Amino acid sequence: MEGFLAAFMLVFCAEMGDKTQLIVMAFTARYSWRPVMAAVLAATLANHGLAVLLGVLLGGLLPETEMRIIGSIAFIVFGVLTLRGDDDEEEEVRQSRSPFWTVALTFFLGEMGDKTQLAVLTIAAEQGTWLPVLAGSTTAMMIADGLGVLLGAKLSRHVSPERMKKISAFVFIFCGVAGLISILA
Repeated sequence: MEGFLAAFMLVFCAEMGDKTQLIVMAFTARYSWRPVMAAVLAATLANHGLAVLLGVLLGGLLPETEMRIIGSIAFIVFGVLTLRGDDDEEEEVRQSRSPFWTVALTFFLGEMGDKTQLAVLTIAAEQGTWLPVLAGSTTAMMIADGLGVLLGAKLSRHVSPERMKKISAFVFIFCGVAGLISILA
């Protein structure tokens, strides 16, 4: 129970206002909340599962900088692609693509090397147990990002799709640039 509570409290607090919570808000403004939350759950289980495994097995040896660079660049690329204009053929391709995979991959990369993933890794290393830490961190992520989904859904009712596209692109690019700056600082 100690591992669950430690992971829950630390991850919930760390996720509030985090870039991945902002990303969930942006995706919810573009897609239905169901595939967004399903993708967040899948990505969190994969990402935090990896952190817990590494934390328990390796006691905290994880190449943080490289993952943060890759994640930051991915955000910038996704933001630029979001800004790019769609022609009819691109729109057909985008509509045939599942939002689940777009959200899951973006969220997974966004969490790689993030403070929440590193917190989970550290708690798992300290606790030496995987299930309570994974359950606590996943529960915290779902609640914190669920709040982001609610806000994103509300925004989509009051903001035009074109403006939301620009806002989403800005959020992705901002998170990517901020991530690269934090690595260099």
